[in-house]
Amino acid sequence: MSVGRAVLQRLQALPQGLQFVLVGGSAAATHLAVVGLLVALWGLPPLGANVLGFLVAFIVSYNGHAWLTFAVAQARGWGTVARFFAVACLSFVANELLYAAALHWLDWHYFWSLAAVLVLVAIGTFVLSKFWAFKACAA
Repeated sequence: MSVGRAVLQRLQALPQGLQFVLVGGSAAATHLAVVGLLVALWGLPPLGANVLGFLVAFIVSYNGHAWLTFAVAQARGWGTVARFFAVACLSFVANELLYAAALHWLDWHYFWSLAAVLVLVAIGTFVLSKFWAFKACAA
């Protein structure tokens, strides 16, 4: 058995909530890294960089949730991608509104404001993903 397969089997044995946190954490880390790099290296404004960070993190998030968190449902394909993208966009709108408020009203560094917002939005994302986006559709 390959190392990758062994790691996947161990991850699949974890409770679903922990799988969601691991995938979401990976996507959030990707999101934060992209925003940080775009702001630091290219001087993009944080809210604009946040859009690009979201799009890159979506790829990590969808694949992680499709192949790990919600793999049991075997809900894959363009319909699932579209539903999950709708969930992700709704979450992103909440993210962007909360992030704009945090940047305006809190005296926090943009990076920590975004990290806090990402945690807050994750709960709704899990519920919508589990019960709608990745719910297996009858054929």
